[in-house]
Amino acid sequence: MKILHLYYDIMNLYGDYANVLAIERIMQKSNINCTVDRLSFGDNAVFSDYDFIFIGSGTERNQKLVLEDIKRYKVVMKEYIDSGKVMLMTGNSFEMLGKTITSADGTVYDGLGFLDFNVTEQNKTRYTADAVFTAEFLENPLVGFINKCSEIQGIEKPMFTVKMGLGNFNDDTGEGVRLNNLFGTHLTGPVMIKNPYFLGYVAGIIIGDEKKLSTKHLGFEKSGYDVTLSELTKRMANETK
Repeated sequence: MKILHLYYDIMNLYGDYANVLAIERIMQKSNINCTVDRLSFGDNAVFSDYDFIFIGSGTERNQKLVLEDIKRYKVVMKEYIDSGKVMLMTGNSFEMLGKTITSADGTVYDGLGFLDFNVTEQNKTRYTADAVFTAEFLENPLVGFINKCSEIQGIEKPMFTVKMGLGNFNDDTGEGVRLNNLFGTHLTGPVMIKNPYFLGYVAGIIIGDEKKLSTKHLGFEKSGYDVTLSELTKRMANETK
């Protein structure tokens, strides 16, 4: 199995590289050999060579630099997504999938246009919050943290339902987006480390059998997840009193 960590050096806030390490570890523990390529500007990524592609979160400036560079992959990236192969984009990287990104100074940048949403940034306040989300495709909730300066309008079918935290825009009950097997979310932690059941689900899709891959090797991750979910659940209960 081949993994691509794209823009590994410039889109890597919040320890996002650990999402790749998590996928690599669960594969190795399941006796599945895998290799990881780390590519960035000046490299030529052949998307079809890979079973899993990851792009992490970056500063607003770095996001714009990557947005212009990734457009050279627009056709092959669309083919990759349409083929059903797996991709994860965390933080503001998945904002590039939409129609436009309007920066805090009013500059409008054309996105990849794979989805009909628009992003608006502002520079006066960052939106931060602990988060608990649910997903139709998972029995267990997801936990993590949100840190962003943007709002997204126009995502008709969000990937997650917000039980605690922040959605795609102010007071929205939905967060993130899913396009075939491309997963996009602002949830950090990193999301694959914080959420072993989500990790197992995504890894199962990568190998072609969602139920085959076991998460029995993720004991420490599950323990950490249980503690986090328990504490956030208590906080939610107190806030509703």
